[in-house]
Order: sequence, then C-alpha cells, then structure tokens
Amino acid sequence: MLETLLGTLFGGLFRMAPEVLKWLDRKDERAHELAMFDKQLEADKLKGDQALAQINAQADANIGAAEVQAIIEATKAQAVQTGIKWVDGLNALVRPLLAMQWLILLWPAVIVAGFTLAIQHGTDPLVALRSAFGVDEKAMAASVASFWLVDRSLRKMFGR
Repeated sequence: MLETLLGTLFGGLFRMAPEVLKWLDRKDERAHELAMFDKQLEADKLKGDQALAQINAQADANIGAAEVQAIIEATKAQAVQTGIKWVDGLNALVRPLLAMQWLILLWPAVIVAGFTLAIQHGTDPLVALRSAFGVDEKAMAASVASFWLVDRSLRKMFGR
C-alpha cells in the first residue's frame, strides 16, 4: 500500500514536472521576448533619430547653398550696368574708395594715435609699436592684402 501511495505521488510529480518546466521555459521566453522588444524599440528610436539628423543636415546644407546663391545673385545684380556712364563709374568706385578710405586713412590714423598716446605716457617706443600693431592688426592687414591679391589674380585668370 505504501508503494502504491508513493507510486501515485511520484507518478503525479513526474507528470507535473514537464508542465512546470514548460511553464518556467515560457516565463523565460516571455522575458526574453520582452527584452528583445525593448532592444528593437531602442534600435528603431536610434534609426529615427539618425534619419532626423540626416534630414536636418540636408536642410542646413540646402539653406547654406541657397544663401550662397543669393549672395552670388546680389553680386551679379550690383555689376549690372545702367548705361549712364557717370552712374556706372561711381558704382564701380564705391567699394574700392570705401576700402581705401578705411585702409589708407582711418586705420593707420588709429594706429598712429595709439602709438602716440603710448609714447606720451612714457611707454618704450618698441613696446608701443608692438602694442599698436598687434596680432589683430596683422591678421587684418594680411586678410585685406590677400583679398586684393586674390581678386587681382582671379581677374587675370578669367580675363576681366
């Protein structure tokens, strides 16, 4: 009788064991599916963010190209001749005259005034010269000189 009772008990346990194992396996499978779904959501979000960043970069590039094209069109419009000689001549002289006024008159006057004030306050002339014509002034002079030299080279190259 004890054997029958033990046989029934173990038989029932052994019959339930595969079901318990299946239940545990399904539980782990569901947890795995949920984790995979979360990973897929993260990947989709990253793809969306990347696509949005690419769209924004393309839009910025398009805006930049449009701005450059607008500058080109504005420059071309400034060069259009009216047919009135004195107006066309004045129009051609405005930019060079303004540039020369700043470069030849005002900018050196500021440097000389700064140098003179420094000397009057007892600064060594060499130190005053270095401070009056510093790094920023040298960069500005190099920028202006290269602009005019490149402009001249381009005009020679394209025969204008």
